[in-house]
Amino acid sequence: MGTPDFAVPVLRQLIAHHEVIGVVTQPDRPAGRNRQLQMSPIKQVALAAGIPVQQPEKIRRAEAVTELRQWSPDVYIVAAFGQILPQAVLDIPPHGSINVHASLLPRWRGAAPIQAVIRAGDAETGITIMKMDAGLDTGAMLSQRAISLAPDETGQSLHDKLSILGGELLIDTLPGYLSGTIPPVPQDDSLATFAPRIEKEEGRINWHESAAQIERTMRAFTPWPGTVTSWDGKGLKIHGGTIGAGSAEAGRVIERGGQIAVGTGDGLFYPTRVQLEGRGVVSITDFVRGYPAFVGAVLGGS
Repeated sequence: MGTPDFAVPVLRQLIAHHEVIGVVTQPDRPAGRNRQLQMSPIKQVALAAGIPVQQPEKIRRAEAVTELRQWSPDVYIVAAFGQILPQAVLDIPPHGSINVHASLLPRWRGAAPIQAVIRAGDAETGITIMKMDAGLDTGAMLSQRAISLAPDETGQSLHDKLSILGGELLIDTLPGYLSGTIPPVPQDDSLATFAPRIEKEEGRINWHESAAQIERTMRAFTPWPGTVTSWDGKGLKIHGGTIGAGSAEAGRVIERGGQIAVGTGDGLFYPTRVQLEGRGVVSITDFVRGYPAFVGAVLGGS
């Protein structure tokens, strides 16, 4: 059970090492400028491998549960499926349901752990293989594997690393779990933190936050939803930047040591690549050359 790119390495590893009797993924959704229906990445891999696919609009409905029972699976493997599994579904396979989660549980339960770990400035994250229950990422853990975050880690780069790690750790864990030599270990709920689903509006920069927080959010929200402010009545997307000491009014664009900086609640943020609404991505040097009035302006935000 999975849907986006994150789940693809997991499914490929399962196909290589086990008998995958079926795949469950989200229904085809309209996407792109033409709003044409597109298959999920997982559906594409499954069809290419000749694996049957189910796409229930809501997996909790009785007809969906009945269809799942007909497959008589030994175990469910879940990776970024996109729907909460009810107990009636979790109880179908005799070996239960195993989830590949992109954090070191109980830290960062929820839908967006990859972005949360970067925004929080954590030094490491990883993959947890867990046995699912009806709670939100509250099930007992089977294995974990940690990796360090790079100083320039983005949501995309971390996603790619963890998706590969998730497939590898799952394959290393499954035999011991199925044979009973890897017992589930309960999580310590008192240590839990949460990473709720990200809304597009969260990408709007609040210049009253610290420069460090803005820079971490910019990296976490690469590629989606991105970080954006406004200037001259238009959206201005920030694609790169660094931080430094100093102070200026929050949102005020200044020139400091031959570089362009923006004041924040603590420190200065130095944008390096920007994109004005309706235009392409350019260096901040080229942008100021074309729009000299940018220096001295106060950028919008929440």
